[in-house]
Amino acid sequence: MLLEKKLIENLLDAGLSRGADFAEVFVESKNSSALQSLSGRLEKVNSNKSFGVGIRLAKKFQVVYGYTNNNNPEDLLKLADDLSKSFNDEVLTKRTPLMELEVGDLHKVEIKPTDVTLEEKVALIKKAYKATDEYDEAISQVMIHLLDSSQDVLIANSEGRFVTENRTRVRIYINAVAMNKEGIMQTGGNGPGSGKGYEYFFNDIDVAEQGREAARIAVTMLNAEECPSGVMPVVIHNAFGGVIFHEACGHPLEATAVAKDSSVFCGKMGKKVASDVVTAIDDGTIENAWGSANYDDEGYPQQRRVLIKDGILKSYMIDKINGRRMKSEPTGSSRRESYKYAPTSRMSNTYIDNGKSKFEEIIAATKYGLFARKLGGGSVNPGNGDFNFAVMEGYMIRDGKIAEPVRGASIVGNGGNILNKIDMVADNLDCGRGMCGSVSGSIPADVGQPTLRVIDVTVGGKRGA
Repeated sequence: MLLEKKLIENLLDAGLSRGADFAEVFVESKNSSALQSLSGRLEKVNSNKSFGVGIRLAKKFQVVYGYTNNNNPEDLLKLADDLSKSFNDEVLTKRTPLMELEVGDLHKVEIKPTDVTLEEKVALIKKAYKATDEYDEAISQVMIHLLDSSQDVLIANSEGRFVTENRTRVRIYINAVAMNKEGIMQTGGNGPGSGKGYEYFFNDIDVAEQGREAARIAVTMLNAEECPSGVMPVVIHNAFGGVIFHEACGHPLEATAVAKDSSVFCGKMGKKVASDVVTAIDDGTIENAWGSANYDDEGYPQQRRVLIKDGILKSYMIDKINGRRMKSEPTGSSRRESYKYAPTSRMSNTYIDNGKSKFEEIIAATKYGLFARKLGGGSVNPGNGDFNFAVMEGYMIRDGKIAEPVRGASIVGNGGNILNKIDMVADNLDCGRGMCGSVSGSIPADVGQPTLRVIDVTVGGKRGA
């Protein structure tokens, strides 16, 4: 066990000793490694081991949080006692006895990262590099990151929760740069990952194929014309296309925003917020998914949360403290990067669910528009949902057919508005990996959707339509 049960009980009692009505202990031990190569040269190899304890106390809406990487019992008790001094109430809350330790056993791992040698990891990078570099003579640079982590957590609170689990994740990100004789450059990226161990690389995916895909995007865009600008239908492809919903609509559905009345979705429970063809889900239970876990970071079981059903708002993502403000129960949505952060409501694996259309039907039904096959980075104003996303790989649609590739495209709009302008959703749901940043740090999160069509949205480009 990461910390003795008796010590944890003493920490909770110390936290409640001056009037706090809730106490929580979060213990973490983590091993991680990161390898980086540039054009076939291994440039960085970082391995990290960390241990820490976070203690959170609350009284109604007032919260204090402290953490340390020290496991000395006296020092931990002093931390809990110091935090308790933030409260001054003679009415004390009685702690519920800790339940029998519950061990999360979903999301099993076959090959632990610590059982894989440096030579085996380097071999994966070399295989991916060779395939990427040899794809086309226009490929001028290849950068590869190979990442893995194994995090053990133990969570206990004054309401009796007492759980532990291991969270293992692996990912490779391949970035290819293509350059022509005029010095014009285009990039292509591909970053598969999983909540599995290294069996993901050895059995599930071919890193060479993933590298060729990154190179294909870069070369295709290198030979593309500039994208026209204007308001037009946009067909957004599946997998990472879901990043728009994640950023522009998912974050405003988190209690972090809703409880403070800083979300466009405040007060809209049970009301229509999207077109009838839109159903959106946040599911932290998907087996070995990038954003999955047995428990959230408050120790509650992860759930499958239907956020929007047939256009109607059904649920927010709620953590313990913001749930108090909203007079709502937690939905297992609390997450944090590490023991250095207090938890709050966050997404896990968030996606728009399958619709009834076919990919081919959506393209055929679009006389003119943009096909955003793969999205890149972007920015969002969380207060009003306005967004701007770059299109990594795009094509024009003409007379119901995918036509010439175009580069330099961006999609500009508003999350709330775009939900109501989705008129066709395909049945080819897929997800992509991402890292999501917010007040509780950077966490792994899946984004996803089937191919869908937005009937009209602003497309930014460098030439007129």
